[in-house]
Amino acid sequence: MNYSQSQPGLKARAATAALAVTTAFTVISLGLAAVTSEPARASDTPSDVRAALKARLPKTPIDALTCEGFGGLCEVVSGNTLFYVDAAARYLLVGRLYDMETRRDVTAARLLELNPDLIAAGAARAGGDSKPQDEQPAGALPAKVDLSRLPADGAVRWGNPQGPKVVVFSDFQCGYCQRLTGELTTAGVQVEERPISIFGAKSRALSEAVLCAPDPVAALHAAYAGQSARTPQGCKPKGLDANETFARANGFSGTPVMVRASDGAVLQGYRPANEIRRFLGLAPAKGGR
Repeated sequence: MNYSQSQPGLKARAATAALAVTTAFTVISLGLAAVTSEPARASDTPSDVRAALKARLPKTPIDALTCEGFGGLCEVVSGNTLFYVDAAARYLLVGRLYDMETRRDVTAARLLELNPDLIAAGAARAGGDSKPQDEQPAGALPAKVDLSRLPADGAVRWGNPQGPKVVVFSDFQCGYCQRLTGELTTAGVQVEERPISIFGAKSRALSEAVLCAPDPVAALHAAYAGQSARTPQGCKPKGLDANETFARANGFSGTPVMVRASDGAVLQGYRPANEIRRFLGLAPAKGGR
């Protein structure tokens, strides 16, 4: 952060960012005839939210409801669709929820979990987003990609060789990619990690050094730990350009991005171990996240 920036300037940008988030949704007030003019009070538990929703939307089935991890909102699953409500179940938000810290489309990723065969972008539009395909916001990725377009080179293979395989596109300067390595280890899965240079020339140099190292797996974890390595003279790793071409073609503008090897399904952003396990068709580990 540049500490020479004025406080009013920071506040103005924060207000602009907040406006950008709120305008990504259609907001509907779920009023009842008996509702008074008093401010709505936040419910203490998801069961309270569920009860309020049943009163306000009696014909809408509520298949799942959770109020954790959505910035104060509650996610409601109804069939193959999603919407969000505030903790008082007074306002309903229809649209896409973006996590700007992990740079992922939370709604699209969740829709993919609910129905792996669903084209998530199209489903989100069916829920109220009428933008054409070529005007999708940055961060909206395809539901599936074709991994057969990638060469065997350009990857570091590590993890549990007996576990289901996940292909991870990462940048060794990405903090969430570093955190993800621990979750992948905990999940007990087989990892094919393909570096891409989201953060420019230094990322590219790190990728080359890791792929050219005598022990690429050790070099990968060393790179995440901030230990710099030099590319052996004359080494030009194969497959790195193909990784970046593939990432650009599929709109991978942020990292990490995970792809299920069995069918090419995409999961964007940092995820805890049990979410990774569910994505790969494994039962959640007891006591895990």
